[in-house]
Amino acid sequence: MKQAVLQSGKGIESLEIRDLAIPQPGPGEALVRLSAATLNFRDLIMAKNLIPGIAKEPELVPLSCAAGTVEALGAGVTALQPGDRVTPLFAIGWLSGPQPTGTMLGGSIDGVARQYAVFPADSLVRNPDELGDLEAATVSCAALTSWSALTAVRPTRPGEWVLAHGTGGVSIAALQLAKAMGAQVIVTSSSDAKLRRAKSLGADVTINYRSTPDWAATIRRALGSARVANVIDTVGAVQFDDNASLLAEDGQLSAIGMLGSDFSWSRQDIKINLAPIGVGNKEQHEAMLAFMVEHRIKPVVDVVYDLDRLQDAYRHLESGRFFGKVAVNLL
Repeated sequence: MKQAVLQSGKGIESLEIRDLAIPQPGPGEALVRLSAATLNFRDLIMAKNLIPGIAKEPELVPLSCAAGTVEALGAGVTALQPGDRVTPLFAIGWLSGPQPTGTMLGGSIDGVARQYAVFPADSLVRNPDELGDLEAATVSCAALTSWSALTAVRPTRPGEWVLAHGTGGVSIAALQLAKAMGAQVIVTSSSDAKLRRAKSLGADVTINYRSTPDWAATIRRALGSARVANVIDTVGAVQFDDNASLLAEDGQLSAIGMLGSDFSWSRQDIKINLAPIGVGNKEQHEAMLAFMVEHRIKPVVDVVYDLDRLQDAYRHLESGRFFGKVAVNLL
């Protein structure tokens, strides 16, 4: 089988593709033939050492999100069968409740940029027939993070306003999920072309923050007396004050990303309901999939690279020119 390996913190240039024997499952495990994977900004964090000390060393199989088919089962596994279409959890072993460990694919443990992998059987989620493998490979980090932001702390109500910054995987999933919940959604981007695509997915208000630097004032004018119920904050603390100024009294600032600065949870303000969002568990993943099927939500994949071109996929992610998800074909 082919497997990608990254020298942790040594940059995208350290990626290489190796040929290895196919592993075999032990007791309680399942061997999965992975067919598709997707990238997240987190993968750049691991490659470029943007948060020191969180990546497995000295080398790491990158990426955390994938989908495939069960090939073989270890002793004692009865809940799955060969041929089942599955996705591994982003956080292995996080089945319900608070996260018990920091065991996260493509970070503290090897990830999914490979053709075959062994996982604990209870950390695999069955994928619905309504989602193909490429679509299912988008959800375990980005979409689940958005789902948690919209449901776990402050459930989103119909008619409320949600602000999603950017047009990457988290923000586009938030747009699709929030619209299905009956919310109204504002999307910001530096690209008019991307904003037109967001409009086609249901965005109610779109703002180019490059041509409109005072985007917060523009949002206030667009909303009139209304306020934002939830900010999907993928940018970080640099936008904290503007985001906070838009929130309703019971609104939530969902601190998710650090695309532009430190995470927003580095800013503490007792007047703001700031919720650090840490992806989600198996129960939440399954609830999200059921919701996506019910509302016929189809994840957005912008471009697909072969595994041999994984460096190019990273470069495309790094460029910011994508809309939705950057994917990798593992077949």
